Amino acid sequence: MKFKQIVTTVLISAVTAAASIFVYGKYIQPKQPIVFQNGTEIPVNYARYMPGTEGNANATPPSDFTTAAKAAVPGVVHIKTKINPRQVTNGNNLQRRRSILQDLFGDDFFGDEFNGGGDGRRYYVPGQMASGSGVLISADGYIVTNNHVVADADEISVSLSNENKVFKAKMIGTDPSTDLAVIKIDAKDLPYLLYGNSDNVEIGQWVLAVGYPLNLDATVTAGIVSAKSRSIGINRSGGKVNSAIESFIQTDAAVNQGNSGGALVNTAGELVGINSAIASPTGSYAGYSYAIPVNLIKKVVNDILKYGNVQRAYLGVRYAPSSLIANMSDEQLKDAGIKRDVNGVQVTDVLPNSSAAAAGIRTGDVITAVNGVKIPTTSQLSEQVARYKPGDKISLSYLRDGKEVTVDNVVMKNLKGNTDLVKVTALDRLGADLSELDKDQAARLGVNGGVIVNDIGNGILKKQTTMAPGFVILKAGNTQITSVDELSQVVEKQKNLKLIGFYPEKGGNIYYYNIATGAGAENL
Repeated sequence: MKFKQIVTTVLISAVTAAASIFVYGKYIQPKQPIVFQNGTEIPVNYARYMPGTEGNANATPPSDFTTAAKAAVPGVVHIKTKINPRQVTNGNNLQRRRSILQDLFGDDFFGDEFNGGGDGRRYYVPGQMASGSGVLISADGYIVTNNHVVADADEISVSLSNENKVFKAKMIGTDPSTDLAVIKIDAKDLPYLLYGNSDNVEIGQWVLAVGYPLNLDATVTAGIVSAKSRSIGINRSGGKVNSAIESFIQTDAAVNQGNSGGALVNTAGELVGINSAIASPTGSYAGYSYAIPVNLIKKVVNDILKYGNVQRAYLGVRYAPSSLIANMSDEQLKDAGIKRDVNGVQVTDVLPNSSAAAAGIRTGDVITAVNGVKIPTTSQLSEQVARYKPGDKISLSYLRDGKEVTVDNVVMKNLKGNTDLVKVTALDRLGADLSELDKDQAARLGVNGGVIVNDIGNGILKKQTTMAPGFVILKAGNTQITSVDELSQVVEKQKNLKLIGFYPEKGGNIYYYNIATGAGAENL
């Protein structure tokens, strides 16, 4: 065969082979199925690492969490609490009707259960046991956890991950507004977690949740950060409803009951949050969990250790929450003077003698930054402001008529409009959000004035009575009450007193509650 014929044959063979491959790949090879999220066809592939992807900037190699787990687990503790049985006043009704049997045999014949507690009598609330988690933050035994884990506890015990010894813990301080608490055990040379920086946490990064779920031993779960600055409406300040602060790190790391107070750590084993809540229709983990960011935790813990309570600064503005704006119609927003698509927090009112008023902020302005940190949502604003105490100076940026203004050296103030240290008073220990009846409310209810209980958190009223939100206080002891200040003066002077009032929705019946208000009374 001549050389020319050989070359021709080889070329024809090569072209034929290439054509065959093309036709098979395009028309004959079975197509991969198109899979929808709710479809039944599930694509599967071998879980293999493919060399050669190292140069692809979008390819992330497999993560290993052993280093982070080894650093975090020893610093996370198991907390068990005990609430002792206690007596509470039953909200005795001074105008209730007597039964025929009571008239015949007398009140004492049937005992307290029949009498609903009796005039001035109390009934028992059974004790409870609960458990949660906590994070060691110092070698000498200081532990940060959730307020809701330890707030009602009469006894707190702590066990470490690597030993069976149980320590008795004492309460150092709590902050219901952020749902944080600090407790301490008497020990030395303990392993503790290092603070990370929650501002540097990015959506999509890996994190680990460490705690004692469902009363199990130390458990580690992994997930990613799925959102930041989330507000879910779970925190109750137990004294001032509007001071509740929520700016959670949202993750999909599995968190269950008992994880509360445990650690959220990054892959370096640094503490970036305290696990606090889950979003679930059942009460068990259903996909999302929420952690308090560590930069807020540091401020709260430092205040509790230094002052005994949190020194909270207030900006002094009212605003419409983002969730409320989302549910308002365009017409409603127009009537309220609120714009829907604004990258910042729209001010609806400015309180007199406040930090915002001193900065020149007016109703209708849009706050865009605190100390240069952008704040597109209300939850981010509350978190940033909560990092400061009265007397601190910050810069505020806001939009007015489309022009951004920045004011430096704005002095932060407390709720009373000054920079004094805030001390816990007997009124604070009641654990209630209180407000005065205005003239219209008082006239509508047929009273001269009073103080309404808007909400009840952890404190004297919750632990010693069955009082419910909506109760209107008319008298404290023998003193007529028309203002919160009047109530405060009576509570400070009298260690035991009777709160007398009524529930507007229950008609004109008068109820009273006996309380003890001395220091430590909230722990009775």
